[in-house]
Formats: sequence, C-alpha cells, structure tokens
Amino acid sequence: MPADPLAWETLESDVAYTCPGFDIITQTVRLPDGERTDFDFLSEPPSVCILPFTNDGDVVCIEEWRQAVGRLNHGLPVGTTEPDDEDLETAARRELREETGHEATTIERLVTVEPANGLADSVMHFFVARGCAPTGEQQLDADESIRVAPQPYDDLLEAVRAGDVRDGRTVLAVSHYELRTTEAQ
Repeated sequence: MPADPLAWETLESDVAYTCPGFDIITQTVRLPDGERTDFDFLSEPPSVCILPFTNDGDVVCIEEWRQAVGRLNHGLPVGTTEPDDEDLETAARRELREETGHEATTIERLVTVEPANGLADSVMHFFVARGCAPTGEQQLDADESIRVAPQPYDDLLEAVRAGDVRDGRTVLAVSHYELRTTEAQ
C-alpha cells in the first residue's frame, strides 16, 4: 500500500534529553513538499487512567500537586505502565492501589486516546473500576503528593460540566463514561 501523501519521512532520530518518565526526541524529517526540517516531541510509556467507583457510587478521586501549572489538581488516578505489568489491566490495578490504597472488584476498558499527538507520542488507556474499597496504604513515588478525595459521581460530573475540573484526563474519562452510559440507555 503506498504511503499517504501527507506522511513525513523520518531521516534521523535521536534522544535529545532523557529523564525519569520521558524522553525528548529530535528528528530530521522530510515534509511532503520535499523540504527537510527538525521536529521535536516528548516520548513516554503508555499510561492508564482509572475512573474508580465504590459500591455506593462515589468516585475515588485524588488531589495532587502539579508543579507544571502551580496548583492542586483534582482528578483521577493516572500513571505510566511499568515493565513488570503483565498487561494494561494489571497496570490500572497497580496505579489505583498505589495512588489511593484502594482495590477494585472489576475493571473494564473504557477508551484509548492519544491526548496530545501533535507534541507527544503519549497513549492513554482509560478504565472503569467498580467495587473499589480501601485495602491498604498509598504507595506513592518520591515525587508524588496525593490526597485521596472520594466524592459522589454526580458532583464530579457537574464539576466537569462547569469547567471546575481542568485535568484533561479526568475530563476525557468522565466524558467517555457519559457517552457510553448514554449509548446504553
């Protein structure tokens, strides 16, 4: 099958900068019109985001300091996959346990998105977890400052609708959950 006429040809690719969690990749590419240029992007492992429901319908939200925006973020448990994860569900269960101290009875795939594919190769896998209950202590990374903040789902939904939740992953999870719920009715 011929390449799409909009496709760029990668001529060179190098890691320009690396740190825990991501790399910055710099590439030399040939554009469709034949011109050569440089392109830089952030490269990171796949991530998981969990919309975790307790048996009484509350969502196990978290509050976490986000240095890049200089404020407390209200959202959902999110984290990158790790080499020891057997699969994406294992990663989602691990992140839920580490960030909230909760475990789920069931977990199901919601959607997979590329949240910023103009500047990153990030792929985020969203899950809905049910029957979540506290089973232990949080196991936070050294650079995580997280407080568990359960709330009724309707309150979270209203905060998303009102624009009070600015975390894109949480907005995507709740929006896709609402789309799926609406389709099922």
